[in-house]
Amino acid sequence: MKKSLIRIGIAAASTGIAASLTSVTAFAEGSAAATAQPSAGSSILTLVVPLVIMFGLLYFMAIKPQKKRDQELKDMQANLQVGDEIITSGGIVGIIARIGDDTVVIETGGERHKLRIKTWAIAENVTASERAKAASSKAKVKAAKVEDDEEDAEKPEKKSKKKKNNEDED
Repeated sequence: MKKSLIRIGIAAASTGIAASLTSVTAFAEGSAAATAQPSAGSSILTLVVPLVIMFGLLYFMAIKPQKKRDQELKDMQANLQVGDEIITSGGIVGIIARIGDDTVVIETGGERHKLRIKTWAIAENVTASERAKAASSKAKVKAAKVEDDEEDAEKPEKKSKKKKNNEDED
């Protein structure tokens, strides 16, 4: 949502700049600027600069992110393993039973029906995404433990008092 609002704002700003550059002389009524012929260099500049800006925005807002998503999808499809739960682009959910060169056999349904599909039709690897979530949560837990250990190392007096109190109670 936030990215789309930023993209809309940038597109509106670039369109406004392009419009203002091309229509500067349209409102100069009766002035010398309105009757003077623009030089060839300035007319080319007013055409080229907005086009370059628009193509740059198009590249960074549409083409580059799409290439990144395509590369991630190809990497995911290349790293499939037997036993992974996948979802096809058609919405079929199954578990990989066998991997071929450009096809995959998946088991679906309660009776474990087997389907052979092309690897390009696989849209998501559920098992790999669950592994990634688990790894990131473990990393967060380890980071929290490290922070707690650092805090405990900074305050050894409080810890020793707690230990003494616990020993006295026993």
